[in-house]
Amino acid sequence: MSGVMNRRRFLGTGLAVATVATTGVATAAPGPRGRRPLFLGTYTSQPGGGKGIGLATYDEETGAVTGVGTLGGVPDPSYLAAHPSGRTLYAVNEREQGGVTAIALSPDGDHRVLGTRGTGGAGPCHLSVHPGGRWLLSANYTSGSVAVHPVEASGALGERTDLVTHSTPPPGPGQQGPHAHQIVTAPDGRYVLAVDLGTDTVYTYRLDTKAGKGKLSRVSYATVRPGAGPRHLAFHPSGRFAYVACELDNTVVVCGYDPETGRLSPGEPQSTGTRPGVTSYPAQPVVTADGSFAFLANRGDNSLTRYAVERAGARLRLLDTVPVGGDFPRHIALAPSGRLLFAANQRSGSVSVFRVDGRTGELALAGKPFGAPTAVCALPL
Repeated sequence: MSGVMNRRRFLGTGLAVATVATTGVATAAPGPRGRRPLFLGTYTSQPGGGKGIGLATYDEETGAVTGVGTLGGVPDPSYLAAHPSGRTLYAVNEREQGGVTAIALSPDGDHRVLGTRGTGGAGPCHLSVHPGGRWLLSANYTSGSVAVHPVEASGALGERTDLVTHSTPPPGPGQQGPHAHQIVTAPDGRYVLAVDLGTDTVYTYRLDTKAGKGKLSRVSYATVRPGAGPRHLAFHPSGRFAYVACELDNTVVVCGYDPETGRLSPGEPQSTGTRPGVTSYPAQPVVTADGSFAFLANRGDNSLTRYAVERAGARLRLLDTVPVGGDFPRHIALAPSGRLLFAANQRSGSVSVFRVDGRTGELALAGKPFGAPTAVCALPL
């Protein structure tokens, strides 16, 4: 729950981790009877929070989720990402002295923490793996910086190769400084984009991957309207458009994207479809693999917005919103098949699962939400 309001206080600074055996099967391959792995992020330092990374499986046909254990020894793993190989999981450690942790995944459930590296900043809240699998990118919310770590052959992380703090443009209205909220690679792998809520800006970087340098060089930046508070973006599969969720003014912005230059061109803000008079903070956009529909999680309104994607990605047409079945959906993710959508509901401590109609994009709740303490990230594999 980021932004100028309700940002949680950091509790503790230690990043000691241990190798902890867990129960159950949670790998990238389907389990018995077609069950697949689901990893859940949480806050371990909050009252009522989790004890580590939640381990579960889900049924591809019914959407039913079954808990299979917890991976301990990973403090405040609020955001998760998997290596392209499916053999390693990465988690941020969202603490004042931020870190990123690598976990080796085992088919027998005996997952092993490989170690933690410091991000060089405070409150890392997002991370992603560069498409080639050799670099881990992370965003430090509190200190407004982005970091790069090399990924070793084992999946473990090397020492940080770069740290870039967002210093220009100046912070937006009501902000005391930059707040990097997301860092992702464009679909073609050519540029890296970082979304900063504090400066109302999306930065485009080139990542030097030669000779193990791992350095970021800024190419351009694009600003949305002052005070919008951009949080996360999602690319259209064409790689020529991106949809930016703006947390503070409750809007979504369609942006043109030039793959040749890395330049992002924001359009006009548009509605999220949330109820009038309800304060809501859009959190996470996702786009279906065929580029036909986009979905948006709305905290406060506790809903999911459904958009039709038109004009080859250039337009979002608001279709409807549906209740999320929980409180404060912090993160949503589509299953690899695209047939299910998972919503991590932070305040209700639950994960809602929806069936996705491939023809209409309609969402239908698949049974009762699964209980998960302070669920802030859901990663289905």
